[in-house]
Amino acid sequence: MALEKSEVTKIAQLARLHVDDGEAEEVARRISDILELINKMQAVDTANIEPLSHPLDAVQRLRPDQVTETDRRDELQKIAPAVEAGLYLVPKVIE
Repeated sequence: MALEKSEVTKIAQLARLHVDDGEAEEVARRISDILELINKMQAVDTANIEPLSHPLDAVQRLRPDQVTETDRRDELQKIAPAVEAGLYLVPKVIE
């Protein structure tokens, strides 16, 4: 599907985009190339192809789940102005 310069101008006007007359032909050519690629992609038979969650067969490297910090909650809550049941109490800020 090839777009004409007049169609690009009309679409640009509807989208409230400014496209110069000199640029309209280039934009029409680029959009036509994109539409041609989409048509080629839609013509491919994907009936027996399993969908992928990612185009690359990549595996995420994970670090071992190990504790690296000690529990300092009691130590830090000793210096807090107000604490109740292990939680910090703060003044209400939203009405």
